[in-house]
Amino acid sequence: MAVPARTCGAARPGPGARHPASGPARPLSLLLLPLLLPPLLAAPGASAYSFPQQHTVQHWARRLEQEIDGVMRIFGGVQQLREIYKDNRNLFEVQENEPQKLVEKVAGDIENLLDRKVQALKRLADAAENFQKAHRWQDNIKEEDIVYYDAKADAELDDPESEDMERGSKASTLRLDFVEDSNFKNKVNYSYTAVQIPTDIYKGSTVILNELNWTEALENVFTENRRRDPTLLWQVFGSATGVTRYYPATPWRAPKKIDLYDVRRRPWYIQGASSPKDMVIIVDVSGSVSGLTLKLMKTSVCEMLDTLSDDDYVNVASFNEKAQPVSCFTHLVQANVRNKKVFKEAVQGMVAKGTTGYKAGFEYAFDQLQNSNITRANCNKMIMMFTDGGEDRVQDVFEKYNWPNRTVRVFTFSVGQHNYDVTPLQWMACANKGYYFEIPSIGAIRINTQEYLDVLGRPMVLAGKEAKQVQWTNVYEDALGLGLVVTGTLPVFNLTQDGPGEKKNQLILGVMGIDVALNDIKRLTPNYTLGANGYVFAIDLNGYVLLHPNLKPQTTNFREPVTLDFLDAELEDENKEEIRRSMIDGYKGHKQIRTLVKSLDERYIDEVLRNYTWVPIRSTNYSLGLVLPPYSTFYLQANLSDQILQVKLPISKLKDFEFLLPSSFESEGHVFIAPREYCKDLNASDNNTEFLKNFIELMEKVTPDSKQCNNFLLHNLILDTGITQQLVERVWRDQDLNTYSLLAVFAATDGGITRVFPNKAAEDWTENPEPFNASFYRRSLDNRGYVFKPPHQDVLLRPLELENDTVGILVSTAVELSLGGRTLRPAVVGVKLDLEAWAEKFKVLASNRTHQDQPQKCGPSSHCEMDCEVNNEDLLCVLIDDGGFLVLSNQNHQWDQVGRFFSEVDANLMLALYNNSFYTRKESYDYQAACAPQPPGNLGAAPRGVFVPTIADFLNLAWWTSAAAWSLFQQLLYGLIYHSWFQADPAEAEGSPEARESSCVMKQTQYYFGSVNASYNAIIDCGNCSRLFHAQRLTNTNLLFVVAEKPLCSQCEAGRLLQKETHSSLTPHPCPADGPEQCELVQRPRYRRGPHICFDYNATEDTSDCGRGASFPPSLGVLVSLQLLLLLGLPPRPQPQVHAQASRRL
Repeated sequence: MAVPARTCGAARPGPGARHPASGPARPLSLLLLPLLLPPLLAAPGASAYSFPQQHTVQHWARRLEQEIDGVMRIFGGVQQLREIYKDNRNLFEVQENEPQKLVEKVAGDIENLLDRKVQALKRLADAAENFQKAHRWQDNIKEEDIVYYDAKADAELDDPESEDMERGSKASTLRLDFVEDSNFKNKVNYSYTAVQIPTDIYKGSTVILNELNWTEALENVFTENRRRDPTLLWQVFGSATGVTRYYPATPWRAPKKIDLYDVRRRPWYIQGASSPKDMVIIVDVSGSVSGLTLKLMKTSVCEMLDTLSDDDYVNVASFNEKAQPVSCFTHLVQANVRNKKVFKEAVQGMVAKGTTGYKAGFEYAFDQLQNSNITRANCNKMIMMFTDGGEDRVQDVFEKYNWPNRTVRVFTFSVGQHNYDVTPLQWMACANKGYYFEIPSIGAIRINTQEYLDVLGRPMVLAGKEAKQVQWTNVYEDALGLGLVVTGTLPVFNLTQDGPGEKKNQLILGVMGIDVALNDIKRLTPNYTLGANGYVFAIDLNGYVLLHPNLKPQTTNFREPVTLDFLDAELEDENKEEIRRSMIDGYKGHKQIRTLVKSLDERYIDEVLRNYTWVPIRSTNYSLGLVLPPYSTFYLQANLSDQILQVKLPISKLKDFEFLLPSSFESEGHVFIAPREYCKDLNASDNNTEFLKNFIELMEKVTPDSKQCNNFLLHNLILDTGITQQLVERVWRDQDLNTYSLLAVFAATDGGITRVFPNKAAEDWTENPEPFNASFYRRSLDNRGYVFKPPHQDVLLRPLELENDTVGILVSTAVELSLGGRTLRPAVVGVKLDLEAWAEKFKVLASNRTHQDQPQKCGPSSHCEMDCEVNNEDLLCVLIDDGGFLVLSNQNHQWDQVGRFFSEVDANLMLALYNNSFYTRKESYDYQAACAPQPPGNLGAAPRGVFVPTIADFLNLAWWTSAAAWSLFQQLLYGLIYHSWFQADPAEAEGSPEARESSCVMKQTQYYFGSVNASYNAIIDCGNCSRLFHAQRLTNTNLLFVVAEKPLCSQCEAGRLLQKETHSSLTPHPCPADGPEQCELVQRPRYRRGPHICFDYNATEDTSDCGRGASFPPSLGVLVSLQLLLLLGLPPRPQPQVHAQASRRL
């Protein structure tokens, strides 16, 4: 029976077809197809050509399989390489990775490393407390009395408008010489400390000068610590007054914009200065809140959120007559980066209306704090209220919810310039163990939204030694260029007393910190003995990774920690959730699981077997895990002592070494060596040719047993050089690659050798020279059979521009050895197919002729089946890999689309393959992506907006002396000094490049083979525009062979499957499919544990110091002058800064 003629009709889904978002479901029609399709496709008496029958397509598939297998057997050399390894059995030993012993050893090494830092921290904290206790306060201290190195001095001298140039600084600033130090990635001076003082703090104030005076003595302790442990990196004292003194001295990294760095807002300081917090922020949005005051409140809330860490929980609500959350969060949520972003965006939408109702606001806040059915910090409980003023003290609310125990602290903030009586606000704070602050202008926001930490620190100080416990932070970006670090923190207490018999001082002096670079921790982990797919990872109590090969933030923000959850670093499943929980709880364990892994190039998904082993790292909040594939249980260790170590000559004299020399490449093939740290003096280079040259030059000087070299890496490299050369000698050299249309043959090894033959093929070799970082290498180890890897679309040229032997398709397979019952995979071999030649060969193999026959075209008068060669105008034949990417096609015009996701080539057919369970979709989210900067919208810029007076205001003399005019003056003054206040992104002010990329969340979609392994026909039902297709998996490969009718009408086009990354919004969005909304995620929070200690109460706490105002009386002359300058359009010179003064006398 001839195939019916097709006419375009209305598109409709096929029977049983499923929506792309649904789970795999085999259509009902497929159950009938084996019965229906054969008579449909090949009925007797047909007068027209017919679609190939199932057995025909299966026959073509077998021919393809045989051709691929034959080429790989001849040229891949898998069997020959096994024999070479066995022939050289005396040159290596088989070692075993014992997971439990390995992970315990690494955990112990990390514990010892961190313990040395802990001892240094304790010496520093004790010394600081003693130095401050012995210090005699000086009321009349002067700037010229203090000599120190100002880390920002050089930058300020270069800036004619800086504070010191304006004021004529009297401080005696040291001028130091610096030397480059690779450990710090910076120029340092080991003889001195450096001091950094925030821009908005006056260096010449009495408090700051006294602080500089007594902290100078820390220099000797810093130096002694380094003498005891030369591996120490930055040692830092962050003072509660804002002064940072760090060692060794190095110039401050001056940002292009204003420097907003304040140590009290760094993640490590916040974590060390107080116990975890449960905070509810309530904002007065009644009609009395003017436009400028509301903007000040919005900015204040955002700055307050920045004082919270991942150990804290928070919610934000607005209130007038009623209270309601500003965001979709209806309860306390973890104060992580993504939740805080939701709050910050939501706060900008607050609108002032109605009347003030303190009762509604406080009742809402107390109800939030009393909700015990949610995860929270269960430590410091507090309410932060921002208002412009009011008369109600809501004493009845406090009596109901908080008295007499006063377990919730209340902090009140009077915002803006107004004439309201602030006594009720002061009373609320004082009656509830809190503090009262005033924020009259934008310049007072930063200091007054962070000083509440002093109050929370009181119970810690009063607890004394019990509270002196070292805490280790999340991962974050070091401000001085070390990269990703963790910091050990220890609070420093004020031990002074006002007089004999007086109460103990309850002020926290600051936090001591010592950095540990993640790279230093990584050096303690085994790297090359675990194989390409084995790795070590570590997580903290939040489930965030400290170590993981997938921890690769594309952008970092100095204001935020780098938080990547273990379940986001890998593809999440139930087994990993259990492992994560066990690690957080501090247990040890082992589990073998079948799981999904994403390929290195993030194009493929593989289902693999992995062994997870984990143990806690004692004396820390971290837990360490080890992941090993079963084939990495054993590894090779070269044992070349009998051959080379007895010859005390340079390595370059060894026989196998000569095959690393470029002079041997023409006959032995080009060698790429993995850029590993073989020796300490080896100069690294991104250019592999240059790196090989550096390596050879060094090897001419050192002996194989040199102490400066890693013998394991070096000997394995030499062993694999010889092994792969023998493969050339036994297999490759005598074969004619052109006979089988091969561009190259290659072998890559665990030892770091990639040999490509012939030498000229290396010119087009684009794979990573480090096999462990090459996607083809890692995937070949995880998959049995032949793994095809088409070139990435960006690499391809269009067919008309293709030159001979330029574009190839990699086919690789792992070499599995079995030695004495121990199985391992030490190498991967493969070939590179010529795209054009194999596309032609593909047509022949999927045709009705042999190589000797002439093609016979089926036509109306013949009784034969169509094939992929002669009927390519009507029949589409393709090979698609397991990721859904086009590998080969019988359509010449599709050659330039090889490597593309097949949905971009034929969306209709790819959707049918997916709907018929040939492919399964996996969606995940990349929380470390970088996105181009978005143009700021009106709402985003709102916190930095300026109140613009009307013409009527200017003509009204009373306005010029009003609070509104004065507030405008202060905002403009600070705006002239701190330009970043008028910009939407505060992070840019911290030294980031202009218009840099920002972190964002990207949705990733990958496809992999589904459960269907059978071969069968199917119909893409599209009304009168249906298509027949047949799909068949090729045995021992990652390929799917598809034969289909070519589409004749566009109406049959259905939805297009996407594989590329797409931007994901975490906030409520019209299209929920764009990303996992935070509003939904917080309803099912992941398991975590907070710090095991909490200091939020002490019976001896003195709460009498509970608030102060801020005084900055307006000067009418200065105000009028400024406004006249603005009206005339003249650029005003900045007035002397209004500096935040610490409220403490140390």
